[in-house]
Amino acid sequence: MRLLVTGASGFTGRHLISLAQAAGHSVSVLEANLTDVNAIRLALSACGPLDAVLHLAGIAFVGHADNAAFYAVNTVGTTNLLQCLVSETAAARRPRVLIASSANVYGNCERSPISEEQAPAPVNHYAASKLAMEHMALTHADRLSVVIARPFNYTGPGQSPSFLIPKLVDHFARRAPQIELGNLHVEREFNDVRMVCEAYLALLNKGQPGETYNICSGQTHSLQGVMDRLERLTGHQMAVAVNPAFVRASEVHRLCGSPDKLLGCVGELAPYTLGDTLQSMLDAAAA
Repeated sequence: MRLLVTGASGFTGRHLISLAQAAGHSVSVLEANLTDVNAIRLALSACGPLDAVLHLAGIAFVGHADNAAFYAVNTVGTTNLLQCLVSETAAARRPRVLIASSANVYGNCERSPISEEQAPAPVNHYAASKLAMEHMALTHADRLSVVIARPFNYTGPGQSPSFLIPKLVDHFARRAPQIELGNLHVEREFNDVRMVCEAYLALLNKGQPGETYNICSGQTHSLQGVMDRLERLTGHQMAVAVNPAFVRASEVHRLCGSPDKLLGCVGELAPYTLGDTLQSMLDAAAA
């Protein structure tokens, strides 16, 4: 498969490219600024014929300071990319496109696990920009085979310490005496980035155009549970201080997805336990 990846230099992109190349795919990267249509066109023309596009690029940190940038990059930038894919490729040779959205679009949902039938209700600009991106992407469904993926929380080696799990791993690896955290009661899936990348590649082959798929395991972990696991793995105990500045008023308290639709489409994915993921991150920190 001739695959084009956006956001290739990011956390997920680096893992995805390694997995795709190991599977024998030919991978190109698009590094153009998504807000610059001419730059996207030039980059696409240099790529040659493509079988698939995996769109990972975007602003991924919920706490990003510039709210307008979420929409400029995630929503308008994605629309620019899709419009260029239509205009720069022949109708008979247009690639399949997988759009990486986010489970944050569901907001604070009382139902658990969350299926794709749940109505989105975003509670922050990141999630709202991703939902708007989905809607705009599907307006191209008559000209492109578009599949939407909504990954629940995931982590792994190389993720920025501005995210929760890498921050915890960094503190434990350094044997820091204390850590400042926000809401201690959030519950999340903390899946392995390798599982997410495997799901993305599988959906490029098997996902139904116009459909949305949760990328999840249905297994959640409390923040305390993650702390306990890291204590066992490192033998280090650490004091926790709650910093009010890290507590978001619009915090999504629990995110747990139903993987039924995904697994029904692509089959079983490689199992990674939380312990596997945390150990791989600790090993990378030690290296």
